[in-house]
Amino acid sequence: MLIKVIIFSFLAGITVFIGGVFSYYFEKTIHNRKIKITTIRFLTAFATGIMLAAVSFVLVPKGMHELSAISSISIFLLGALIFYFLDDYIHKNSKNIPQVIAMLLDFIPESIALGALFVYDYKVGILLAIFIAFQNLPESFGSYIELRASAFSKKKSLIILFLFSFIGVFFSLLGYFFLKDSPVLTSSLMLFAAGGILYLIFEDIAPSMKLKNSRFIAFGVNLGFIVGMLAEVLIS
Repeated sequence: MLIKVIIFSFLAGITVFIGGVFSYYFEKTIHNRKIKITTIRFLTAFATGIMLAAVSFVLVPKGMHELSAISSISIFLLGALIFYFLDDYIHKNSKNIPQVIAMLLDFIPESIALGALFVYDYKVGILLAIFIAFQNLPESFGSYIELRASAFSKKKSLIILFLFSFIGVFFSLLGYFFLKDSPVLTSSLMLFAAGGILYLIFEDIAPSMKLKNSRFIAFGVNLGFIVGMLAEVLIS
């Protein structure tokens, strides 16, 4: 089981680097500003759909399984509040904190839950790994562009994303070793992450998708959610 946790957490995390590589070639070959902006915002919408699917199909339903309704709601709200204050801090110190750090806000708790989930429900663990992988791909695409805009070289930007790819493995192993006998804590972590993700979607992500005279971008949310629906059907 340990080997499977390492493999699936690696596959979920390596898309951080893959998204950066795609973004590198995109920046290199596409020079039309409108196409760039439209593509970035469509991918952001797609990632939003994946995140909503993760919340809807895994984090909330599986998280509530081990907890009472009051506990579930309290932890869900706590996640939203913590992410609110972290988000506020990042915005106020945006000159000193790379925006790519924001990507880790949901990646880390999801990875911890991933490692623990493999002990309790192997199929749900795979499902969460799929969600994380698809979610990281478009997020890291945008993160590479933000790193480049922050005066990082192409090489340094890719190195940063490559190193971040392995963070998921580390935290998944933490979840596997320290939460495998704590289903209540694992459920709490999933609800905490769900609350934070839902806050980020409607505070930071959704507003950034809007582009004048282009309503098609929002359709990316539906496509992302469909990926989640298909993953749920394939695993169940």
